[in-house]
Amino acid sequence: MVQASEKRHWDRFWESSQNLDEVYANDGRIVDFLSPRVDFSGLKVLEVGAGTGRDSDAIAARGAEVWTLDYSEQSLKLMSDTLTQSIHIVCGDALALPVASESFDVVFHQGLLEHFRDPSRLLAENQRILKQGGLLLVDVPQRFHYYTLAKHFLMFLDRWFAGWETEFSVRELEKLVADQGFEIVGMYGHNLYPPIWYRALHKLLLRAGIRIPMNPPGSGFVNGVRRLIPPSVRLSTSMVIGCLGKKR
Repeated sequence: MVQASEKRHWDRFWESSQNLDEVYANDGRIVDFLSPRVDFSGLKVLEVGAGTGRDSDAIAARGAEVWTLDYSEQSLKLMSDTLTQSIHIVCGDALALPVASESFDVVFHQGLLEHFRDPSRLLAENQRILKQGGLLLVDVPQRFHYYTLAKHFLMFLDRWFAGWETEFSVRELEKLVADQGFEIVGMYGHNLYPPIWYRALHKLLLRAGIRIPMNPPGSGFVNGVRRLIPPSVRLSTSMVIGCLGKKR
């Protein structure tokens, strides 16, 4: 039987993540990367597969009209209960977005593309709803990282939380985005802190009733040091990579 990432996996995941204080954010990398490049004021922005919607909340605070979309009712409930800005929260299928063509200025998603067997279908739908000259930001796991080995081992044991997931090299991601009619205008690489192994340990111990700090001591120092790493090195060794494309 071919493994797949299914709605039931995400309903279960978000049902167990309703306490947002115990859910790790993405270090603000989406907003940090886009903010110097995009004046959000007055723009129409969509986050696909929004999860907690915290990136969208930060973007809405910068003056954008923001929409979030997910197909997990548990995710939608979490966003409805926790988001602080005025945001349009929509239940829908990422492969058949319930919005008109050429209706958004910016579309973004993180932790989403890697769950599709045919990622081009998702990117084609992103391209459809973007205005001419609109921006698409895609954030995915980078192939050459220990995270890849760990998750494939867990998938082999049928213990991966999302059922199935893949990963991409820098060149693969660039090609996927470019093949859908986008000009590549930016890339980044990012390593999570705390690292993924600490996050997994935190969640495992929490289930056992043992609470350790969300962020171990020294996080500020580590975050400062990693920003000194040359971008080219971060791209090829980081846990996640992001690709920004402009619709031609």
